[in-house]
Amino acid sequence: MSEKKYQPIDCNYYDRLEAWATTQAECAITIYGPEDTPMTVTARIKDVYARSGEEFLELDNGTVFRLDRLIAINGIPVPGNC
Repeated sequence: MSEKKYQPIDCNYYDRLEAWATTQAECAITIYGPEDTPMTVTARIKDVYARSGEEFLELDNGTVFRLDRLIAINGIPVPGNC
């Protein structure tokens, strides 16, 4: 089964992600996990980057996921895309 086409997130929210990564603040991160079930982890954002036309978030626990799997950070939901 192939993954859905990447949908970029809101540009202003992307800026927030970079700020959280810069401050190394511990965050409550809610993403769509296996079978699209929401799951929340507490971690620091290590990096936000783009590769092959898709954007990714890397956490300090080694988890990496596409930004269109992100639901909210610290209770702040991801708005629509740019």
